[in-house]
Amino acid sequence: MTDLTGAIWRKASRSSDQGNCVEVADNLARVVGVRDSKDADGPVLRFDTSQWRCFVNGVKGGTPS
Repeated sequence: MTDLTGAIWRKASRSSDQGNCVEVADNLARVVGVRDSKDADGPVLRFDTSQWRCFVNGVKGGTPS
């Protein structure tokens, strides 16, 4: 399992204060973490940086590489 010590979690600036968001930690060298803001101690999805880049490009309508 990838160590997320030192992860800095953030959520979208347009998200509400109701906690219905996902948080992303993309400040680490080789891994990106994604978690539910309502359950900060719950499970975390882990992506390597190339997987994350493909996901973001797909969401933005780009062509995943």
